[in-house]
Amino acid sequence: MKTKRENFPDINLNLNVRGLMPSATLAINELSSQLRQQGKRIYKLGLGQSPFPVPRPVVEELKVNAFQKDYLAVNGLEQLRVAVAEWHYKRQGLDFRAEDILIGPGSKELMFVLQLVYYGDLVIPTPSWVSYAPQAHIIGRHVRWLATHSDNDWLLMPEELEKLCSNDRERPRLVILNYPSNPTGRTYTMNELKALAKVARQYRVILLSDEIYGELHHKGKHISIARYYPEGTIVSNGLSKWCGAGGWRLGAFAFPKSLGWLCNSMAVVASETYTSTSAPIQYAAVRAFKGGTEIEHYLAKCRRILSALGNYAFTSLRDAGVRVAAPQGGFYLFPDFTPYKDKLNERGILTSEDFCKALLEKTGVAILPGYHFGRPKEELTARIAYVDFDGARALEAAEQYPPPKPLDISFLETYANNTITAIDLMVSWIHEYFAG
Repeated sequence: MKTKRENFPDINLNLNVRGLMPSATLAINELSSQLRQQGKRIYKLGLGQSPFPVPRPVVEELKVNAFQKDYLAVNGLEQLRVAVAEWHYKRQGLDFRAEDILIGPGSKELMFVLQLVYYGDLVIPTPSWVSYAPQAHIIGRHVRWLATHSDNDWLLMPEELEKLCSNDRERPRLVILNYPSNPTGRTYTMNELKALAKVARQYRVILLSDEIYGELHHKGKHISIARYYPEGTIVSNGLSKWCGAGGWRLGAFAFPKSLGWLCNSMAVVASETYTSTSAPIQYAAVRAFKGGTEIEHYLAKCRRILSALGNYAFTSLRDAGVRVAAPQGGFYLFPDFTPYKDKLNERGILTSEDFCKALLEKTGVAILPGYHFGRPKEELTARIAYVDFDGARALEAAEQYPPPKPLDISFLETYANNTITAIDLMVSWIHEYFAG
């Protein structure tokens, strides 16, 4: 008698999906949780999830709207689309209307649908977030990688984009620009954004500006490239990072009028797939995007804590001889351990995956290999998400440290001890095994 597997052989698997692995960030989180359940001391610096609670006014709004059960419009609740459009205007001076906004169950899903309906090449600067390329492979889109360099803090330079576009001037392209960056924590200056916008306009490139970490710019000074290339930029945002609501799954795309056809095409696909985003979540999101004093205060505290932690991690690794750029937003670092390449190779550590496995085994610190972010396997880079701490407790304690009083090492050791300990363990391991 044939088994079910024999009746449905692997040959029926879509070739675009065959060989793909689960998302690296989710996989490391599950592995870390499993090891903790086995009684091992694990420091979870792999999954990039906000450690902070959802702001109280937004939670209260969700409670009030828990009864909302009807299907909403495919494009999203009109009140929410108005709030998102106004939020973009207040934050960045961008002139969007409610009809330019598309709400989805997370910006990740919206990115997938965008790639599904747009026919051009996907251009991804590396290192990049782990899911951009796999989404393209699932759909069957061609991916063009644009390697960036540590000398430029892993930022995309206009001449690199120019070189790619000039080889085939008329080819339709969708370029993803994510900043503050996951995985590097770096962001762009106004002049750098203007230079990139100039090239994008020259070659009629569509930019997807993934600004999900924009409100976590450590100085609160995020700038959208849509200011300088409004006609060709789609701005992506959502609740997962700056609002601490990753599990709520709500994302928002803002389209220029010239790309309204793309918004409409995505809405058609949405109508035949996820239908609409959760109604209670959309009503609560209205409150989030309206902002206000309490939410601004919340954001200011989040930025201070992340800035202090990022600076500690950066300084510790830099002083240990690791190549690393100081984070400017979000909660990531992208260290390069190449200065220890010879000593690592002597111990059989030849790839970024080897490095991360050895680190986890020796110290209990879980981070992600640079390979998963589009870098070569033999390049000894990795991503650190410095978020293994109780964000609610840290926010409450930060009230006792009003500016200009710094969040010093005693604060970090008390309220972000797991993250501090993990960084210290990494540095000690480097000194003990490789620095001598």
